[in-house]
Amino acid sequence: MARQIGLKDIHIAVLTQDDNTGVTYDTPIKLERAISARLSPKVSSENIYSDDTVEDVITAFEGVDVEIEINQLSLESRAKLQGAKVVKGVLIESKEDIPPTLALGFKSKKNNGKYRYVWLLKGKFELASDEYDTEGEKPQPKSAKIKGTFFARDYDGNYRFIADEDQAGIDQTIIDGWFTAVPDEPVETS
Repeated sequence: MARQIGLKDIHIAVLTQDDNTGVTYDTPIKLERAISARLSPKVSSENIYSDDTVEDVITAFEGVDVEIEINQLSLESRAKLQGAKVVKGVLIESKEDIPPTLALGFKSKKNNGKYRYVWLLKGKFELASDEYDTEGEKPQPKSAKIKGTFFARDYDGNYRFIADEDQAGIDQTIIDGWFTAVPDEPVETS
């Protein structure tokens, strides 16, 4: 089995509708160059006891904590993630800003040369933190880290799609359109 060895092409797409009638997204846009991504699913569990032993364990999905590191975060990308605005080249952040609900997609190269494709389907990012240092003898370049929480869609309960390019039976049209639109759930054909 091939191992993940890379990360690239981080995209976001604003979620514009998520209700019992369907789900829609804006066209995905690419963020800056990817450095790392950590996806940490969270579940809560409760042991159910009877006859002095654990009878069952009930678990509930809470969401996925996400931390993305990119080489830089442009003012436009930062505004898009935080619900801020850029006017005449100036990022304007307000206490009234509301981060949009969006999807997050990327691909990860495997050591066999093929890719794993991922979309987290619904979530929000926190305000970006900034770190600055004085210039010294050796440059200390800074990257941008953004954190968010992703959760299940209202429409269908889905929270993530993962596709391996080398998976038997993969529909190549899904892979080809991965970043042109957030994919729909594939339908089984008989």
